[in-house]
Amino acid sequence: MTHFSRLTLLAALALAGLPAQAQDKTQDIGALLKAADRFRMSADNLQVDTHITVRNADGTPDKERRYTVFAQAKHQSLVLMQSPAEKGQKVLMLGDDFWLLMPGSQRPLRITPMQKLLGDASTGDVATMSWAQDYTGTLVGDEPCGVDAGPPICQHLSLNASRKGVTYQRIELWIGKTRHEPVRADLYVQSDKLAKQARFVVDKPAAPTMVTEMVLLDQLSNHKQTQVRYLSRKERVVPETWLNPMFLSKNPSLE
Repeated sequence: MTHFSRLTLLAALALAGLPAQAQDKTQDIGALLKAADRFRMSADNLQVDTHITVRNADGTPDKERRYTVFAQAKHQSLVLMQSPAEKGQKVLMLGDDFWLLMPGSQRPLRITPMQKLLGDASTGDVATMSWAQDYTGTLVGDEPCGVDAGPPICQHLSLNASRKGVTYQRIELWIGKTRHEPVRADLYVQSDKLAKQARFVVDKPAAPTMVTEMVLLDQLSNHKQTQVRYLSRKERVVPETWLNPMFLSKNPSLE
């Protein structure tokens, strides 16, 4: 046996002797993230009717708003504000660029994905939904999920942003080990401070098919709780003109 062959054999034997959890870390992170994304995004082009409620630290209601989100392929999203206090306002996301469009204004305003919509729900929380497209990372290993309802054992993924237009630079994400549904996440901003903790509520805990709600808990200031409820989802491709900020500023009504 040659020296090279002996090294190859030794390497193979060493891999065979690794604990199962160490071998699991070689799983394709992209595939795990795509599986987790399917619980939030059932198609590349969606209309998602969204209801956001903010609760004070003592649990009492503070504010609530409704939004229609058109999440489109290629990092494109359009958010229409539907509540009377914000009616006519829109947020457009094209890749790493975000615009706020106000009724009566002829000029789209540039904003960041961290711009608040309501409570601790930022523009990026609502307009962007793909972990597989926006993050790379590593599998830390199997850990208790740390939630009252849901799977007992999760896979812990440590994710880093792969493009500049995302809301969070780092995410510690826990997904169910069997079905890979998202369970909870720690969300870090560019300064590597823990900004929010997220918990994901699914339709059927024993056999989940979709995320119905995301609960955000502020970790920086007011410690309020923000509930992002997904009231309905349906496949929809919007007209290409709707994804043009100048068209939107000149055509305030899309209905």
